[in-house]
Formats: sequence, structure tokens, C-alpha cells
Amino acid sequence: MSDKKKTKPQKLKARLPRGFADRSPSDIRATDEMVARIRTVFERYGFDPVETPAFEYTDALGKFLPDQDRPNEGVFSLQDDDEQWMSLRYDLTAPLARHVAQNINEIALPYRTYRQGWVFRNEKPGPGRFRQFMQFDADSVGAPGVQADAEMAMMMADTMEALGIKRGDYVIRVNNRKVLDGVMEAIGLGGEENAGKRLTVLRAIDKLDRLGIEGVRQLLGDGRKDESGDFTPGAGLSERDRRILEATLKAISDTSTDEQTDNQIKEQFSPETIAEVVERQLRSAGDPDLETLEAYLRSDEMTLRDHVRFGKPKGGYVDVRFAPPSFLTLLGSMASRRGKVARYVFYLANWRKLIGETKSGQSGISELEAMFSIIGRAGYLDRIELSPNVVRGLEYYTGPVYEAELLFDVTNEKGETVQFGSVGGGGRYDGLVKRFTGQDVPATGFSIGVSRLITALKNLGKLGTDAMVAPVLVTVMDGNDTEMLGRYQKFTQDLRAAGIRAEMYQGNWKKFGNQLRYADRRGCPVAIIQGSNEREKGIVQIKDMIEGRKEAAAIGSNEEYRAARPGQFEVDQDELVEAVQKLLAAQRAG
Repeated sequence: MSDKKKTKPQKLKARLPRGFADRSPSDIRATDEMVARIRTVFERYGFDPVETPAFEYTDALGKFLPDQDRPNEGVFSLQDDDEQWMSLRYDLTAPLARHVAQNINEIALPYRTYRQGWVFRNEKPGPGRFRQFMQFDADSVGAPGVQADAEMAMMMADTMEALGIKRGDYVIRVNNRKVLDGVMEAIGLGGEENAGKRLTVLRAIDKLDRLGIEGVRQLLGDGRKDESGDFTPGAGLSERDRRILEATLKAISDTSTDEQTDNQIKEQFSPETIAEVVERQLRSAGDPDLETLEAYLRSDEMTLRDHVRFGKPKGGYVDVRFAPPSFLTLLGSMASRRGKVARYVFYLANWRKLIGETKSGQSGISELEAMFSIIGRAGYLDRIELSPNVVRGLEYYTGPVYEAELLFDVTNEKGETVQFGSVGGGGRYDGLVKRFTGQDVPATGFSIGVSRLITALKNLGKLGTDAMVAPVLVTVMDGNDTEMLGRYQKFTQDLRAAGIRAEMYQGNWKKFGNQLRYADRRGCPVAIIQGSNEREKGIVQIKDMIEGRKEAAAIGSNEEYRAARPGQFEVDQDELVEAVQKLLAAQRAG
């Protein structure tokens, strides 16, 4: 016999890779519920679904991720047997560009599409930061005009409201990468030779909310070491360039108006001023009626000049001073919108001075002016705002960029009260398809962070409030009798045919107590019992598991429990389905 001791095989340790998570039934159902609501909005806007695989050739994805300091440049990759490198997609936009380029002759442009799927980032995981997460994207490919960008921002707003997030609890913020490129040019970072440095600067600015001004300052210089000791190289700007950049960005970010301009805007766009203008025109327009005027104002097709040109609607004269509250509210809303437009005109004029005559910067401002003209006419100015702090970290954005931000407060992992923040964003990426085709194929789109948005909706109580009812359990009293098994299965199928979730117990049937404990752990509302005695009588026992738990709490001993059979009653087996339906309805009613 060998002297060597026999060693037991070591058990494999069950563990999750860092940055990944399992999903519970409630998480999956909440995702399905939310995705269905988003899909409804996208379909209403005329977008169609498409699906691309999780793997793409690495060169097709391109190198657009923010964390390029990691060895794999942010992606998970493997080499196929033909020595081609493939990578798990890091977003849904780069694969779409490949799909469009590959099918360019079959696709009708503009190509309006949406996609849902998992994406993967080989990044350092942390609290709330995963390496696998779900995105839901919508894109319009082959749409060169800013009207497509404006529509994307409006669709984001409609999506927030379809999910039950009320106005005031969210905002869609809009900026333009060309404006930021203009800032770079203004400090001498224009030209292809500075493209990498410009991108590093933009990514540093994009981290302002998370790292604060000091963290961004470090990333603009030599680099920054985080709390774990990991070092991120910086843009390497000189002290002079850093100061100029910070001063320019601060000036652009200052959305306040001087006192004179502020008073001018308030005076010109107050509800009282607009009411006076409308009243004056009403008196000279041949006694128009209030209903016609309200309908005209609600169309949101007017400017102040339209008041002066107002025609002669039919009907009786109504003095604005004695108009109902709904009309005065309408005037106030219109005044607010007009005032907001006036402020944006002021901001953008100020930006033009700061950026100077840089071609990209001036082009970006013109695009923003056109976007907000469209957004204002469509009545979305109370939901979409101009925001110079929106950057977006991916390299491929070339024009307007936007983010959906939630404004309500939550408590973070440090116990601090903070605003929830961004749940999605996107922008224009005119060069992504061109990498494959060599031809200009303009495109714009946005992406929703599904997991993050689910967390927000749960905080608001807008998701997962209607929990899925656990199945009715058909217990097994004699698992050796195939006739009885067939009978139990028939009960189960009858319940399912009536639209009731049901399952027949599939574990070790010999210990009946285990079956009821299983029902308890599963949260089953009802258990069905039929032994040989019940079979001979043609009846079944129905156990109300919810009521039974309440009654059992008041019973002192096992003997009393068995005698009382809490929450249990019998019915004819032919009446099983009807009895279960009534019991479930009573449970729902509370």
C-alpha cells in the first residue's frame, strides 16, 4: 500500500468575475417592463429594430474608448482560429456602423433603427461600475441636418416621460463638440497633429462632475493617481495653456446674464407684457374670440411678431384681463419659452466672442442656434436645455452631443445626498461609417444605460411595483403511481390553460412537509393537495398559503396545527380552476 496520503480533490470555488453580476427574476422583469415602454416611444417615432452580434472583428470596432491607458484598450478580445482578432462590443454604435456599411446598398437611407443588448468594457470595476451592462440605442443614419439631432433630444425627453419621470425631475442637456473643438483651436490645439491631445483634454473635461475641478486640472497636466493608486496619464498641457483653457471654459459655462440684459429679457417676455400686446391686438383685430386665440397660441408657431400680424378670427371679444386661469397660464408658459430663447441667443453670442473666428467653433454655435429654433417651435424648451458642460467621452462624436440627466436626490454609497445624474446620452458621429465606405454617411443617435435607469425608476417607485405572482403549486402525494402523476399534471395544465401560473412539484415527494416548505420559500399563493382519500371522494384540498401563514402564527402546537389545517378548504375537483381563480382574486383585493 502506498505511504502517500490520498489527497481529496479540491472543491472549485464558486465566484463571480470582478465587475460582473447575476440578475434576479425581479431585475429581469423590471428590465422587460422598462424596455417595452422605451420601445413604444421609438416605434412611434418610426424607428425599426435591428440586432448585431456581441462579437465584432476588433478593427471594425475601432479605438474609441476613453480608457486607452489599459493594455487591451478597454475591450475583451480573443484570437480566432484564422488568427483574426475579435472583441466583445463595447457599445452598440460601432457595430451599427459596420452593419450599415456592409448593407449600404440594401438599406434605405435615412436608416432609423433601435437596438437593445449587452455591452462589455475591460475597465477597472468599482461601486456601480460594471464590465457588462445593457444599453438601448436609437440612431438615424444618413440624416445630415440638425433637425435629426433635435428630434433625438426630443425623443429622449418623450422616453423619460413614458417611463413615468415627470417634468422637473429630468432634463435633456445639449452641447456641440465643434464648440469645444473651437475652444481647443483658440488655445493652439487645432490640427491633426493635436488630435490625440484634444481628445485627452475633452475626456478630462467630461469627468468634471465626478472628479471636480482639481481632478480635471491634474488630467489636463501630467496625470492623476486615484484612491487605489492607479495612474491615468494627462494631456500634458503647459501651465499657461491650462489657465487659458480653464478661464475660457469657465466663461462659456457662465450662463448668467448681465443685469441690464436680464431686466430687458424679463420686461420683454413677462406674461404681463405679452398679455398687453395680445390685448391691444385683440381690440384692433375685430373682436376675435378667446378659444381661437388659445388654439393659435397652443400651436406654438408664434413669435412676438406674430402678435402684431394676428388676423381677424371669428367670434366675440374677450378682454384678456378677465380671461380664465388656463389662458393666463398659457401666456406665462409662452413668456417663459420666449425668455429662454432670448437667454440662449445671449449665451451663444457670448460664446462667439470667446471662441473667436475658429471655423469649427462658429459652425457648432450655428448648429446649436438651429437646433434650439426647432426645439422651441416643437414646444420642448421646458425639457431640453443648452449646457456647455456636456462633452461625452467617446472619440467618434463630431457635432451636437446630448445627455439625459435626472434631477431628483438620492443617497449615494457614502450616505451623501446627491442628484441622480446621467442615465443616457449620445450625439452626432458623421465619420464612423465612412471608415468602411470612404463616403460621407452622416449619423446621430443616443444610448440609454438600462441598468442605471432601472435603479432610478425603482427609486421613484415607477418600476416593479406590480410583482409577478408566484405559481400555484400542485403537490404530489404518490409519486410512484403514474396514474396519480397524470392526474396531478392534468390539474396543472387546466390551471395554465386558464392563464394561471402553476407548477407540479418536481422534487422528492416522499416528505410532504418539504413540499409546503418549498411553496413557502417560493411565495406560492396556493397549494393543491389530493391524496387517495380525496381522489375517492372526487375532491381536492386547496390551501391558501397567505391566509394559512397568518392563522398558523396564532397556533401554539404541531397537534393544533394539524387539526386546524389553517387556510385550507376542499372543493369538487371539477371546480378546481374556478375556486383557485376566486381565491387569487380575493388575495389581490387584500
